[in-house]
Amino acid sequence: MKVKTILVSQPEPKIENSPYFDLQEKQKVKIDFRPFIHVEGVSAKDIRQQKVDLNNYTAIILTSRNSVDHFFRVAEEMRFKVPDTMKYFCQSEAVAFYLQKYVVYRKRKIYVGKREFEDLSPLIKKYKDESFLLPTTDKLKDEVPKTLNSLNVKWKEAIFYKTVISDLSDLENVFYDILVFFSPSGIDSLLHNFPDFKQNDTRIAVFGNTTIKAVEEAGLRVDIAAPTPETPSMTMALEKYIEKVNKGK
Repeated sequence: MKVKTILVSQPEPKIENSPYFDLQEKQKVKIDFRPFIHVEGVSAKDIRQQKVDLNNYTAIILTSRNSVDHFFRVAEEMRFKVPDTMKYFCQSEAVAFYLQKYVVYRKRKIYVGKREFEDLSPLIKKYKDESFLLPTTDKLKDEVPKTLNSLNVKWKEAIFYKTVISDLSDLENVFYDILVFFSPSGIDSLLHNFPDFKQNDTRIAVFGNTTIKAVEEAGLRVDIAAPTPETPSMTMALEKYIEKVNKGK
């Protein structure tokens, strides 16, 4: 079965030189983007019910752009003026860079990991006397609390935002050759919106082992998987597959 249409379960890239646009042009396929999940903020009232008083923390652990946005949103809702002395521990350079949306970077104490959460461990351990707040999602990875507990630091997890299934009812009679997923939540959304979904000739492309597991547990078939040594990105994996099946087009 040749590939003509692809649906990526994420927002459309805002950068003009996205590899998806290159793929679309090069392989002459149609690529649509649609978030299968979205993030909703938790109210300041609900956060207070989690026994969170922002005055009690001297350091914030930020794992994503969402955690940055929602920490400062809640601070504003609570009329909490974030002190200049607050320390920020960012999981990656991308998160640290995004923090500049809210603080003057050079005037703040910002500590940056490499990529994975455990890369932050030496930095957090170095400041073990701080009181850490982890503003997070309801879909927190198990490794995060496990890592923090192993460091014997004073920390608290608080749900500042939730991952919510998007309404996809308008796609009920729309069919794509490939569906692309990046998280188990995307698979949950597919099955929630379309409980009678039958894969048939639809190819499923997935990124990451946890997403592969979610597809298999749902009784569906993984046709394209990334990352691999040969195809470290999803667009590379898609291109390799399309070139194989569209030969002779």
